[in-house]
Amino acid sequence: MQRWLMKSEPTEFSIDDLKASSKQTNMWDGVRNYQARNMIRDQVKKGDLVFFYHSACAEPGIVGIMQVVKEAYPDPTAFNPSEKYF
Repeated sequence: MQRWLMKSEPTEFSIDDLKASSKQTNMWDGVRNYQARNMIRDQVKKGDLVFFYHSACAEPGIVGIMQVVKEAYPDPTAFNPSEKYF
């Protein structure tokens, strides 16, 4: 089992948003950095632990620990012109 650090701006998606999600799970979308995308795609595995890091906020830091429940799959928003990250 590996351990990873994933960051999010709390104004975009926070630990509270994750807690409020159905079954407390959510897709980690919007990753467009190739190195980060490749790491998530090739190395992050089901069962790995992830430290959830809030960045670009008044008190940046680790705010929770997550467990990967599904291995990587293509971002379904990537090719939709109406989506934010198209």
